Amino acid sequence: MTLPGWRDWAFALKTCAAALLALFLALWIDLPRPYWAVGTVYITSQVLSGATRSKAIYRVCGTVLGAAMTVLLVPNLVNAPILLSLAIALWVALCLYVAILDRTPASYLPMLAGYTAALIGFPAVDDPGTIFDTAVARAEEISLGILCAGLAATLVLPQSAAPVIAGRLDLWLAEAREWTLAALNGARAPQAGDDSRARRLRLASDAIALDGLGLALRNEASGAERAAAAFAPLRQHMLMVLPIVAALADRVCALDRAGALPARVRALLSDIALWLAGEGDCAAEAARLRERVDAVEPSLGRAPDWNTLLLASLTARLRDVIDLRLDLRALRGHLMAGTKPTPLAFTYTAQVHRVRHRDHGLAALSAFGAFASILVCCAVWIGTGWPDGSAAPMMAAVTCCLFAALDDPAQPILGFANSAIVGALVAGFYLFAVLPVVTTYEMLALALAPPLILCGLMMTQPRTMPMGMGAAVNGATLIALQNGYTGEFAPFANSVLASVAGMWIAAVVIRLVRSLGAGRIARRLLRINRRSLATAAEGGGAGHGLELAALMLDRVGLIAPRLAAIPADDAAAAGDLLADVRVGINLVEVRRVRRRLAGAARRGIDEVLALIARQTRSRSAVPGPDLLSALDAGLDAVAAAADSPERRAALIGLTGLRRGLFPDAPAYRAPAPQEIAA
Repeated sequence: MTLPGWRDWAFALKTCAAALLALFLALWIDLPRPYWAVGTVYITSQVLSGATRSKAIYRVCGTVLGAAMTVLLVPNLVNAPILLSLAIALWVALCLYVAILDRTPASYLPMLAGYTAALIGFPAVDDPGTIFDTAVARAEEISLGILCAGLAATLVLPQSAAPVIAGRLDLWLAEAREWTLAALNGARAPQAGDDSRARRLRLASDAIALDGLGLALRNEASGAERAAAAFAPLRQHMLMVLPIVAALADRVCALDRAGALPARVRALLSDIALWLAGEGDCAAEAARLRERVDAVEPSLGRAPDWNTLLLASLTARLRDVIDLRLDLRALRGHLMAGTKPTPLAFTYTAQVHRVRHRDHGLAALSAFGAFASILVCCAVWIGTGWPDGSAAPMMAAVTCCLFAALDDPAQPILGFANSAIVGALVAGFYLFAVLPVVTTYEMLALALAPPLILCGLMMTQPRTMPMGMGAAVNGATLIALQNGYTGEFAPFANSVLASVAGMWIAAVVIRLVRSLGAGRIARRLLRINRRSLATAAEGGGAGHGLELAALMLDRVGLIAPRLAAIPADDAAAAGDLLADVRVGINLVEVRRVRRRLAGAARRGIDEVLALIARQTRSRSAVPGPDLLSALDAGLDAVAAAADSPERRAALIGLTGLRRGLFPDAPAYRAPAPQEIAA
């Protein structure tokens, strides 16, 4: 474990200062529950200033919406506790469902709207006549904490996401460049093993992991947010490197094994490799390389042979590699300079950079887990008549929402419960040993500063962040700081027991109905990707292959970190994920141009699409020999069609499908000229 650096201390100190400022203002304004403001500071604060600001905006809106829903539900259903419990549980579940589908900071809005209703509604059951005043007070306390956290993040040593993004991007680009150089020197590169495959898939997960940083950058107030427009194309460019370089490596290896890689193409590959290895961004050299690519690009006349088709596909991928390299370096420069991006060379991703995978089934399951957890806690509370038992469903709602996006939320919920126990011990010490001798706010601030600073330091490390945040939030809540000292043990003990019981019940229920584990979720994503191929093959309409590729690559990035949890047989299948993406790109491109073909060419493509749809929906992941025959027949039919850009695109697309689905099949044999004439 590394010692905290100065930035960690700065974050801990300014978060503590924001919490104490929120407490002072809440006491000065005479809000009924000032401790809500303190806890909110620690829920909202993030190391990066933009992340704090983005959470703050959505949290305020979510809090107001949740408070409004509470005012609507509690007075009307207070005399029917079962219906009220059902209504709040349904509201939390609905909000959580919407939040999980949105993988951006905007998800905080529905999430907060959900569990804010539980935070306000359940404790207000004993005094429903004051629900409006209570809801307003909670909204004020939470908004005050959010405002203080946002001010501290913006004004006191704000930490921009741009340098963090640039550092991670440099590491990513170095890894991608090494892989691309190996692809260009495919004949001399070692065979890709499991480690190499895992490293390539990790590039996808690393690109997805930058999402949060890009969204934090967009909400900064340092001037760097002007570069946020560069982040969306940057992310998609990074993802598109994977299938394009994989296809490039495949074509180079196939041509080299066949002894069909011309000497001038080898020289071109070597020169592109030298250019990629350099640090300059010479657009003139890129233009010269494109001209050389044009010069070696073969014409696809009547009955082109397999090597000619592979070479045509290779030249198309070489253009993409050149364009992507130029754009990635340019986009990095815009991020560091805080400027908006200029027009890009690789334009295909411009329309698809917001494509994200949304798993409605998993979101519904998470929502049901939260719903069931709240109802079980309510049953215990109502059935036993437990004083202060409202804390149980309240904390069940909070923890189910906070950890819903994880593969196995039960374990972190238990960790959060442990942090509540730690917070309760510290709160008990303060409540019964320290606060009785505190007579001024200054003394209170000095007494609270050490544990608050320690919690802030813990929040700077990913492994200890949940414990730090949980201890701060639960400790502040259990101390229940107000204007005046009320150190009563019974309400304190009841509140602690109810809070911990609520989290334990939530962990048990979630383990029973929601915890899928990384392996099951990875296999689920694999099946969804396969179904996407079938859906694309059945579409028959216009569209761009990059949109499907963006969606599939987003899932690849989600699968990659979970590979270690997949059994060996499934992991071997996962190794072909990039091949599936390449198939998807070619599939949609072939489908897109088929409308402008006629006769036998169009019928041949339709047969290929139908077989791909049928076989990708089957349980077997191995395509059958009838599909290989249909691909060869489709190549024959398209090759016999009149020359046109659509014919060329269809030939290259079918070539990509054949290489992606049947990489070890014998080479395609074009029909003899007399057969075509016949």
